[in-house]
Amino acid sequence: MEFHVLAEEEVVVGFRFVGVPGTPVATPEEALDAFRDATSPERDVRVLILTEEVSAMIEEEVLDWQASGDYPLIVEIPGLRGRMEGKRSLVDAIREAVGIHV
Repeated sequence: MEFHVLAEEEVVVGFRFVGVPGTPVATPEEALDAFRDATSPERDVRVLILTEEVSAMIEEEVLDWQASGDYPLIVEIPGLRGRMEGKRSLVDAIREAVGIHV
């Protein structure tokens, strides 16, 4: 299973230290180009990791991709500045779906 990261350069470098390739992006145009490259059928990316900031830059494209149900699966992580205000964590989403609060 191949992973790929689209994030700020510092995050991409950190993932490279553990063997996960990535593409640094700084603008919405770079993010969209990198996203389209990572999701192209020629690539074998199965899990695409985006920071919340990058995901927000190309939100419509990401939502369309997630709705399609195709690979790669998209996982959002907090960026260098931490969690973006207004974003739910995965744990919060699961708790809401299951209805259990511990």
